[in-house]
Amino acid sequence: MNRPPEEFILVREERLLAFASACFGKAGLEEEQAALIARFLVNCDLRGVRSHGTATLDGYCRGFEQGSYNARPEIRVVRETSTAVVVDGDGGLGYLPMVRATEAAIDRAKELGLGMGLARHIGHYGAAGHYTRMCTEAGCIGFSVQAYRDQGNARGGEKKPQIGYFGNPPICFAIPGGEEPDVVLDGGTRVLPDDKIGPEYDDLLTRIPSAFYKSIGFTTVASLLGGGLTGFTLPEADAIRERWPGAGLGGMVLAIDIDSVVPEQVFREETDRMARDVRETYEPMPGTDRAVLPGAIEEEWMALHRSEGIRYGEREQGAARSASERLGVVLPWD
Repeated sequence: MNRPPEEFILVREERLLAFASACFGKAGLEEEQAALIARFLVNCDLRGVRSHGTATLDGYCRGFEQGSYNARPEIRVVRETSTAVVVDGDGGLGYLPMVRATEAAIDRAKELGLGMGLARHIGHYGAAGHYTRMCTEAGCIGFSVQAYRDQGNARGGEKKPQIGYFGNPPICFAIPGGEEPDVVLDGGTRVLPDDKIGPEYDDLLTRIPSAFYKSIGFTTVASLLGGGLTGFTLPEADAIRERWPGAGLGGMVLAIDIDSVVPEQVFREETDRMARDVRETYEPMPGTDRAVLPGAIEEEWMALHRSEGIRYGEREQGAARSASERLGVVLPWD
């Protein structure tokens, strides 16, 4: 899904930002939220994370237009302690509530060493890496997951689905580097991506069962930490979800201040040492030319796309055309 497009046009970052912000504005969002979501979606495009970039823009806008999400939520803190804060997203998308939860988590980590932020009654929050990268920028290690209501209840189909394909919530760990890129493990919990499920892959269930058992475990943990821990099953959640059907999700971020346990520079040097040793002493994965840690390729794509323009494939172009025609916003390319 996140392979570079074979056919593409080049779109400049600033034009894509302006286009996405304008579309969200037309869909009813206030300027702060429109600009924030646009920024995060374009960041994904810059990093080559096409699954969570502006290809999702049209769907999000339709969600606001059709009333699945609250375009003007009253985001508020509903619970806080010295180490944790819970934010109520009031039926909107998860981006802005999670940013506020992450900022609160970082503030607490800087004061006490650890901080946790949670958001409930939200829609999709995009790539988990948005929030963990906020942590690394502040000199913290970040961990984030998201989950939706009723994960694990597979009733309703003609037959039971295979537990090996159980869920795929987002999960991300981000660890600061120094001269080397930050280590950012940003993905889903399932061993196979969404486009690799079906009879042609079922033999893997018996060939490498341990991989599937691990992904079942990761899905379970991510779903409970990013869902149940947020309080999105409290009694008031039903009324909110009835009004805003797309807002049955929660999100969690944990920030760990490095300097509270070890000098930050010493830790960053160890991250760099590992990245260099892996690059110099390991053979690359089949089909690749270098051995690198998670996050390095994304940083290279960002540098290339900022220099040459974002490689905008047909999937992205189609979503942009749909939003442009419906909302009356000029496309971000000539």
